[in-house]
Amino acid sequence: MPQLHLTKVAFGCRDLDALRVRVAARAEGAELRVATRMRPKRAAELLGGNLFWIVKHRIVGCNEILAFEDREDGRINIVCSAELVAVSPYQGWRYFESDAAGSADESGVGELPPQLYGRLSALALV
Repeated sequence: MPQLHLTKVAFGCRDLDALRVRVAARAEGAELRVATRMRPKRAAELLGGNLFWIVKHRIVGCNEILAFEDREDGRINIVCSAELVAVSPYQGWRYFESDAAGSADESGVGELPPQLYGRLSALALV
């Protein structure tokens, strides 16, 4: 069965660099805990998949999902690897399988400012 992944909006991040700073600041050793209100219904299938981050309406990076933990306040922690991997910009759904997942960004397209990327995308140049 293909690996399942999850997406999450990086609220307040203006670009990939801001997301990198946020992940580094919140990492505890080799792990990053991301709070969410509810446990995903397909949590077991998500283990080993990736949490893809959305910045300005596009997926720009991901962290590997290691576990899900209950919190004392009733919410859930998504426990991820602290290593943020930049990916080629991609627009997708909340859950998607490995065939649709973005690949590592070696082209540098993910580093483009969101407005420029949007214009180039509208012209079908990226």
